[in-house]
Amino acid sequence: MKTKIGIVLSGGGARGIGHLGMLKALEEFGIKASHVSGTSAGAIAAAFYAAGYSANEILTILKKGQIFNFSNLLIKRQGLFAMKGFHDIYSECFPTNSFDDLKIPLYIAATDILKGELVYFSSGNLSQAIMASSCLPLLFQPVNYNNTLYVDGGVMNNFPIEPLMGQCDIIIGSYVNSIKKEVDKVGMNNILDRCFHLAMKSSVEQKTHSCNLYFEPPNMSQFSLYNLKNADEIFEYSYQHALTFENQIKALNIHF
Repeated sequence: MKTKIGIVLSGGGARGIGHLGMLKALEEFGIKASHVSGTSAGAIAAAFYAAGYSANEILTILKKGQIFNFSNLLIKRQGLFAMKGFHDIYSECFPTNSFDDLKIPLYIAATDILKGELVYFSSGNLSQAIMASSCLPLLFQPVNYNNTLYVDGGVMNNFPIEPLMGQCDIIIGSYVNSIKKEVDKVGMNNILDRCFHLAMKSSVEQKTHSCNLYFEPPNMSQFSLYNLKNADEIFEYSYQHALTFENQIKALNIHF
């Protein structure tokens, strides 16, 4: 009987490119998910993956569309930006803009900022769900959808494993926010980043015990949360890390 494999992808801004390196390694090991879940940057990667794009194709799309490149927004400091700019990219890549046309079931986590609740999208308007999940607070205006306002899913759940529990035989997790512990100084742009991921660390760690395979490339804080200039380096760094898991993957005895 075919093994049902779930993949969960964390948020992480530009570091979300690291998920693609992991997905490329899984492709080469012959592993394909039957379900996928993601938040923020992980939701973006998960949506393209669920639509059938390869890791290399997703990397090309994200670099061309500058989807994870927020550094120019930070410099301008003109208040909050709208996420509408990303809509055209998603419309081009997902022609019907619907969860129904994805090749595998997808779950996207977002934070309903008015109700103070976590929401999982798994049907309906795909681009709205992606934009809601990846709407970084302090950078973007909340996304107005379904008569409420949404911000980044990572605010309430940066590792949305829950939708996969109970319906997958094997769960593979990818977390791209490992923090370097010994640092001499922290820039202003990185303080929010470090505080946010330190605050999330314990809840994420508890959930990693439910993963049969867990990828967390070390020292990802060497890469900016806001800047795509290291996209190829992040991709390769994560890919090489994932390749070291070949024996653990074989030990899972996955049936295709």
